[in-house]
Amino acid sequence: MAKTTDVAVIVGSLRKGSINRMVANTLMELAPAELKLGIVEIGQLQLYNQDLDDQPSAEWTAFRERIAGCNAVLFVTPEYNRSIPAALKNALDVGSRPYGKSVWNGKPGAVVSASPSAIGGFGANHHLRQTFVFLNIPAMQQPEAYLGQADKLFDQKGKLSNPDTGKFLQNFMNAYAAWVAANSKS
Repeated sequence: MAKTTDVAVIVGSLRKGSINRMVANTLMELAPAELKLGIVEIGQLQLYNQDLDDQPSAEWTAFRERIAGCNAVLFVTPEYNRSIPAALKNALDVGSRPYGKSVWNGKPGAVVSASPSAIGGFGANHHLRQTFVFLNIPAMQQPEAYLGQADKLFDQKGKLSNPDTGKFLQNFMNAYAAWVAANSKS
């Protein structure tokens, strides 16, 4: 029996009808069998404040434990003001502290950004990749995934309705599985 790799999926949008959550759900459906993907919620995380490191909230602790226990991370995010959403930045901060105890360290990662705009969240995608350098998340470089006009890619039930995008995302997930296999510690 092949070993399965636990992948934490972080969705940057908190909105109920989030395009990025639809993308994340599609990626989970398209993932090769060796990857076990699950969304890790970030909306419940209290804003990071170093004063709380000695007595972290139950939500911080559960989030840190979940990320520490996974083998890889996949980020799916919109772009807000040419950068990443505040909730996503907060999740990165919560997981990276206290200093020296980052739960992100060494976990292979990748980014998919999706937006109704034509450039598909390019700015957010690259800002997130910049944080990977400090967090020591080995980032998959290719294929890059920017889904422009993503509001037109899904049907009323949130299912991907564009076959070309489906093929692209399937190839992305196959490449990500290979990336994770080549860069996992365990």
